[in-house]
Amino acid sequence: MSLPEILSLLMFGCACAGLMAGYNVAFTLSGVSLIFAAIGIATGTFDAAFLAALPGRIYPLITREILMAVPLFVFMGVMLEKSRIAEDLLEAMGDLFGSLRGGLGISVVMVGALLAASTGIVGATVVTMGLLSLPTMLKRNYAPSLASGAIAASGTLGQIIPPSIVLVILGDQMSNAYQEAQRVHGLDGTGVISVGDLFAGALLPGLILVFLYAVYIAVTAFLKPETAPAVPWPDDVKVSIFIRRTLKAMLPPILLIIAVLGSILSGYATPTRGAALGALGAILLAAYRLTPQSWARRGAVAAALGIAALVVIDMFGIDVRLGQSDWTTTERIGLAAALIISALAVAGALGASLPLVRQKVMGDVSRTTMHITAMVFTILIGATLFSLVFRGFGGDELVGHFLSMAPGGKWGALALVMIVMFVLGFFLDFIEITFVVVPLVAPPLLGMGMDPIWLGVLMALNLQTSFLTPPFGFALFYLRGVAPPEVTTPAIYRGVLPFILIQFVVIALVIAVPQIATGLPEVMMR
Repeated sequence: MSLPEILSLLMFGCACAGLMAGYNVAFTLSGVSLIFAAIGIATGTFDAAFLAALPGRIYPLITREILMAVPLFVFMGVMLEKSRIAEDLLEAMGDLFGSLRGGLGISVVMVGALLAASTGIVGATVVTMGLLSLPTMLKRNYAPSLASGAIAASGTLGQIIPPSIVLVILGDQMSNAYQEAQRVHGLDGTGVISVGDLFAGALLPGLILVFLYAVYIAVTAFLKPETAPAVPWPDDVKVSIFIRRTLKAMLPPILLIIAVLGSILSGYATPTRGAALGALGAILLAAYRLTPQSWARRGAVAAALGIAALVVIDMFGIDVRLGQSDWTTTERIGLAAALIISALAVAGALGASLPLVRQKVMGDVSRTTMHITAMVFTILIGATLFSLVFRGFGGDELVGHFLSMAPGGKWGALALVMIVMFVLGFFLDFIEITFVVVPLVAPPLLGMGMDPIWLGVLMALNLQTSFLTPPFGFALFYLRGVAPPEVTTPAIYRGVLPFILIQFVVIALVIAVPQIATGLPEVMMR
């Protein structure tokens, strides 16, 4: 093995050691890269011209339109978290299904799936669910292990159910890796992979996970009724009241999810524009829920109806673009209607947002969004520098050589990559793994003929599973931090084991039947 290859391996090992020791991710990646670049220049094994190419690598990355979806989805998730949607959903669905054995546990899974599709932030979902639902489940005599397992598992659905920040970042990196594989390995075709394709690919596996989680809780409640007892409805309360409360709590977030995800999957909007729609919808929903003023609520409703009306105008195929030379009567009427509706929608949105500004909700959400977004892009810059120096040492060729020499051919290489990512998921967040590991391992795997959407979904499922696995799963740490004293750490570990088994079953299903991940994207491409 040559000196540059040895330095590339040492560089990767030092970066992993620094990250596992808890040092700042972005500065660890950058610092290790610069140190090894200096060593390489001193030993004559690294060309300094690689560092000169860094600005040209960073600028196109941070100006990519698709990455603008990250702050918008973060804003959407944080705003919905502030609007107490989870609290309303858990209370309403818990009352509706609590009279069934395991009904409250199934409600937790369903609410977790809705929050996952709404927020896409794993830590926030687990903490919120733990604070709201765990005390209620324990009060209703649920086994601590089953309650904690259901909460931790459903909280991680935010990594696999679109729209998800994980899938946005992973989709962008898989797209880059696919183009790199086309260039280096001479793949046939010139197609590209979009974030929308990965959204479509992850949708069915995510729904399968939700279904299997619910089935497991139902079966456990049937076999061991004492672990998930039923809570009868009060005699003086009608079922219709519970149904109305549940629909009132569920319909707004479901409509928002359908609007965002539907616009992206249908091709009507790009992921970035869909995220912008989601952010605006989250503001309107928060304004309707958090402001007591009737005029603010009417403004939120007017803005939502205005947006829907503009979509209807567009669906009828009326061209209302400005700057046309020839206008038909229908187009003139449509333009006038669109301008009036837009003015009313903007006025309604501003009126609905004003109380959020006065209550400092908008400021808190914006600061949190800025903090998370700055963290993501700083890590992206550090990972870009790391990747550049690593490639300068020939590390990418070394990784490709190792994967090609793996026993079992491409399946052995896939197994090796999945195991490495699974173990790294104990210590590193998905952002570091996606920015550092995926660009190195995905091009060789894609060069072996693997479908990029299928591979991306497998990686997302793998990372989600590592978030659940004891003793280092991040979701377990989040839940342990908010769980009451009577819920012990061993109980949490026991509770998540069946859900981890379900994760492995779904991963095996996606491997055995790739159409689970690729079927919907193929239908969309027709």
